[in-house]
Amino acid sequence: MVVYAGQGDPRRSMALLWRERTEQRHPTPGPKPELSVDLVVRTAIEVADAQGLQALSMRAVGERLGRTAMSLYTYVAGKNELIDLMYDHAFAELVEEVDQRDRTHAPEEWREWVHAWVGALWRFCLRHPWTLEISQARPVLGPNEYRLFESLATVLHRAGLEPKAISSAFGSLSNLVRGMVRTAAEARQATAVTGVAEDQWWYARSARLEEVAPNFSERFPTLSLMTRSGAFTNDAPEEPYLEQEAWESLQFGLDALLEGIQRRIDSAT
Repeated sequence: MVVYAGQGDPRRSMALLWRERTEQRHPTPGPKPELSVDLVVRTAIEVADAQGLQALSMRAVGERLGRTAMSLYTYVAGKNELIDLMYDHAFAELVEEVDQRDRTHAPEEWREWVHAWVGALWRFCLRHPWTLEISQARPVLGPNEYRLFESLATVLHRAGLEPKAISSAFGSLSNLVRGMVRTAAEARQATAVTGVAEDQWWYARSARLEEVAPNFSERFPTLSLMTRSGAFTNDAPEEPYLEQEAWESLQFGLDALLEGIQRRIDSAT
């Protein structure tokens, strides 16, 4: 499922995205709290975290708040507008985690900072896998998206990367994480959706390879060599195999990408 942002009224959506946030907290037992845009958005995030975007509706949010769907339209015009607000609101927690790191580090330490930035984005996406369904083709253009971009751009600029390359680096890093973490998120959900544990699924099929393809090693000699060398061994059995593989692939791709960025910086100095 792919969801495109920015389908609500541009004037109202942008005004709500860039409004000052209120400090109203999550509803507690007792009399119904007064509604606010922030309260509606936070509650919608809870629905999406628990059940995914497919379960999100104004009615579902209203029921969680003990209100009717109609009572929400005073604050948010509809689901399209709500998704924009949810996406940017959720990113606030990622920005706060990133901002906690000391940005006064030495310029030559930029790679360690980027590794931490990538790790924070990975963990965020696993906490909120529905954000991966929001297409990057049309960004929300909210303040927290820009804050996340600004944090990385500042570090890369201080390291000596030219402005045009900073934009490309941000896109490359973001898409690398999103691609790998999507596999990890799907691996986490697979058992619940299919009713079959990951190890059970893999063993049931891989055990049949020798039976259905007795000449497998001759047909795929390099893959067979990789198998014998332990390339497909799950070193963290408490995690789904694909989740571990996705994380390792992310680290491999990240190191390769950072090496390329370092060469760009070196060639400019």
